[in-house]
Amino acid sequence: MRWRGKLPNESNESPPIIFFGTPEFAVESLRTILREGFRVQAVVTAPDKPAGRGLNLSASPVKRFALSESLPVLQPARLNDPGFIQQIISFDPALFVIVAFRILPREVWGIPRLGAFNLHASLLPQYRGAAPIPWVIINGETETGITTFFINDQVDTGEILMQEKAGIAPDETGGDLHNRLMKAGAELVVRTIRLISSGKADPLSQVNAGMPTAILKTAPKLKKQDLWINWDADTLCIYNRIRGLSPHPGAFATISLTTGATLKVQILSVVTEPFSQYPVLPPGSIVTDRKKLLKVTSRNGFIHILSLRPAGSKTMSAADFLNGHGRLLP
Repeated sequence: MRWRGKLPNESNESPPIIFFGTPEFAVESLRTILREGFRVQAVVTAPDKPAGRGLNLSASPVKRFALSESLPVLQPARLNDPGFIQQIISFDPALFVIVAFRILPREVWGIPRLGAFNLHASLLPQYRGAAPIPWVIINGETETGITTFFINDQVDTGEILMQEKAGIAPDETGGDLHNRLMKAGAELVVRTIRLISSGKADPLSQVNAGMPTAILKTAPKLKKQDLWINWDADTLCIYNRIRGLSPHPGAFATISLTTGATLKVQILSVVTEPFSQYPVLPPGSIVTDRKKLLKVTSRNGFIHILSLRPAGSKTMSAADFLNGHGRLLP
């Protein structure tokens, strides 16, 4: 059973912490933990990976920040490696804080005496999974949030510690929401550390925290097919997919050229427009005019493309794209 009392002979403001995280989203939490004066014994992050044309090894954002703060950095290839586990035990940590990291095995998350908690970018139990931020926008949600919870053997199912709601603006992109939740999440992580170390945490089972399991929405890792636009879909659905995937990894489509070739483009920003002055055309039809407007028909309207990135090129406005490719469009 997890002990939830105060740490003996320690301030309830400074439990010894090991932080787990890899991407930029996690850096803000680590930065805020340090700013608030908590003691971080070590940071665990992903091994360096080859990147760029030269395939030189690149450190994760969390590693780069941790080293700038002179924190010990651990990069295990396997989380169940006995040497890594013994190394963690030697720190005698009180608490693990996990933000955007791999699934921890029981042999690891069971080590700290106050437990191990994770920050998740949704209102659990809704949108469990690796990609909650793009999926809430793709699905047209108007509200999401952040959750801290004790981890267990199953993904994103542990007892909830704290939650905070966040609205989603109609024109907000995945990148915009990522940045907002990153900052709000860092503050929630600090509040959660204080709650746990005070001995006042009263975690809530997810079974009692939301909707019945049968109607829960999930947020699985994005696959290649999730990134491609289906022009035969509803206009609003296409719009939500594009903004949910913007700026990274981006929504993709192919444009047919008069040469018989197709051009792969990443579509970054759009607005929608109902059918009006133009005749109804088959979904996927391209419409341009002298004002350098680029539109593609959907099932029930137009997707008016504002900016895009052709394969092998840089991001450009629709007008610049038409200057270079307009003569090749049907």
